[in-house]
Amino acid sequence: MSAPQQPPKEIPNVTVASSTNRSGTISVRATDQGMPVEIKFERSEYRYGAQALAGEILRLTKRSAIVAKARRRELLAESGMPVEILDKLGLPTRQTAVDELDRMDDEDTGPTSWMRQV
Repeated sequence: MSAPQQPPKEIPNVTVASSTNRSGTISVRATDQGMPVEIKFERSEYRYGAQALAGEILRLTKRSAIVAKARRRELLAESGMPVEILDKLGLPTRQTAVDELDRMDDEDTGPTSWMRQV
């Protein structure tokens, strides 16, 4: 006797992920297409100006989109989609996403000290 087959896992139309800044004062949820669907920030962020706030929202949106794309790839792979098609769709593997997020963090990190060499 064979085990009963489970129905195929339904794949959502949109995959969403969240990112938060280091201080936890700004968070963005975005789709795998890079569309922000929720933006939250504390009132204190206004003190840095609109340009800085917009830049941080954009950076967090990009981070969220990368994570959502990697999740979408995993969902599609679990449903049986071939790796070649996932690659052609431009969906990153988990490791590729981690590498990209690390690269973004490295670019974002400013000077770690106010001291300079003499």
